[in-house]
Amino acid sequence: MAAYVPPGWPSGVHPPGSEDFERTAQAWLLDVVPADYRLHGVLRRYPLALAAMAAHHTRACVAGAREGYRNARTEVGGALPPHALEALLAAYRAEGRRLVATAQAVDLVARALRGEVFTPQLQDAARPGDQRPAAERAPARRPAAGQPSPEHPVTPPPTAPGHPVTQRPVTQQPVTQQPVTQPAEQRAPGRPGKARKAPAQAQRPARNGGASTRKAKRDQHAAAS
Repeated sequence: MAAYVPPGWPSGVHPPGSEDFERTAQAWLLDVVPADYRLHGVLRRYPLALAAMAAHHTRACVAGAREGYRNARTEVGGALPPHALEALLAAYRAEGRRLVATAQAVDLVARALRGEVFTPQLQDAARPGDQRPAAERAPARRPAAGQPSPEHPVTPPPTAPGHPVTQRPVTQQPVTQQPVTQPAEQRAPGRPGKARKAPAQAQRPARNGGASTRKAKRDQHAAAS
């Protein structure tokens, strides 16, 4: 059974606990740090001391790459053409990702040199389909409040045998009608308390009222004579 190595473990280093672990770890760490580090005998005799210096070195490289990326436009933006500035920013991004991965690998090797034993984690089980670390994968989308999810469906509560489930009737609130207000009675101005009556329409006299009256008078004179 092969020894377990955590995600991000450098490919040139044998697994922890193996026979050539310290030798391969020392050789890999010497390739990470500047070449002048090989002149110090203490770093070649004690791999853990070399791992400590390599950790500080790689972290400083990551911080320098990030600062250079932030200040690239102000430092050389006026002296470089636009396409050269974009290429410089792309180089910063690529080197930044490489330096971050190297710093993480140095930390794993240093922990193994201190005697730490790595065990598989739950997030490592999903790596065959997705090789990215769990921190880089997008989080699972949570359903909105009140909506069932595929992992946790909503199930009705269990009922005791012999007691059927009764549905609760939905009660509707009665609709209240607003009372119809009658228009206020018109009152005569200046005389409160008495209603003003509408003036009666004047009767128009008949058109032929004068002729009929004169005829009736002639008839009366004729009868008297």
